Amino acid sequence: MVLIPLLQRCVQLLALPVYLLVYLGLWEPFCKKVFPYAMARIANFYNLKFFEKKQELFSSLREFSGPSGELNLLEIGTGSGANFQFFPPGCRLTCTDPNPNFEKFLLKSMAQNPHLQYEHFVVASGENLHSVADGSMDAVVCTLVLCSVSSIERVLNEVLRVLRPGGAFYFLEHVADDPSSWGYFWQQIWEPTWRYLGDGCCLTRETWKDLEKAKFSQLELCHINGPMKWSPVLPHIIGYAVK
Repeated sequence: MVLIPLLQRCVQLLALPVYLLVYLGLWEPFCKKVFPYAMARIANFYNLKFFEKKQELFSSLREFSGPSGELNLLEIGTGSGANFQFFPPGCRLTCTDPNPNFEKFLLKSMAQNPHLQYEHFVVASGENLHSVADGSMDAVVCTLVLCSVSSIERVLNEVLRVLRPGGAFYFLEHVADDPSSWGYFWQQIWEPTWRYLGDGCCLTRETWKDLEKAKFSQLELCHINGPMKWSPVLPHIIGYAVK
């Protein structure tokens, strides 16, 4: 369709200052510093609009506690710590994020959520969690992260590696709309520019297919609409998978 690349060029023209900074090599370091501020605001909005959804999603976390009764929890892409309030009291939490500039917001969230036991904060991508031992986690959480990783397959392989048998992977992600919908049409138009604005965020990933292909023994997944209506990030998936 000729119309899609034409409209993509129109959006790119409107975002010309961004592309100029990208060409000069200045956009990425700028984005890494500014992105945490934007995500902290967006996370607050998500928590407000998605409070019941998140509360329901994470309500079963305690069921995956280890033999000792403790829950060892790893969060991939912790960001500002927006999920902390939904995690069960006393769980031992390891946080990871590839952007160290989130630390300021992370420390604030830690202070606001003393019901958790914080173990480590590791600057690492979801594709490479080498500092986390095999089978050491009872649960892994990942929300609004798989849209921007370089390889969903590699992330899920790492999740399966660090989870103990019977452990669970919890997720909440925005995904591609139905290919026949206007939503998908606009996702395609926005995507080239959105990747720069969203620090690598992709709009048209069919993440549920990656989860279905991964070697989980059980997958509980639901398609829902996100809180940002009339936006290219409306379709979401939510659920958990058991190793």
